[in-house]
Amino acid sequence: MAAPIVFMDIAGPDEGALRGFYETVFDWPCGTPATFAPGNAANLDMTIRQDPAEKLFYIGVPDITAALEKIEAAGGKTDVPRFEVPGTVVLGLFFDPAGNHMGLVEMNGDAPVIP
Repeated sequence: MAAPIVFMDIAGPDEGALRGFYETVFDWPCGTPATFAPGNAANLDMTIRQDPAEKLFYIGVPDITAALEKIEAAGGKTDVPRFEVPGTVVLGLFFDPAGNHMGLVEMNGDAPVIP
């Protein structure tokens, strides 16, 4: 059996600000100390790619443009606005208030939108 992803860690200099950011933007209940409970997609795909060293996780949202607006209003920053990878997925990239680089995947229910 393949090993599942069972833990995510998001770090930054102001834990309270990060907790508030993820509660506000993604509606993740964040407790103390430093725990949160994001929703889980039924199928979580991963990739290994040849690029400079980096780790990203992608958060499923119904509308990437709207999510990026919320991200910016809550203190984050858009890195790459909504874009399509034909036949594969719709993506966007952002930085949270601590500078963590994260991604968004546009979802239709439990399935990614495939352009």
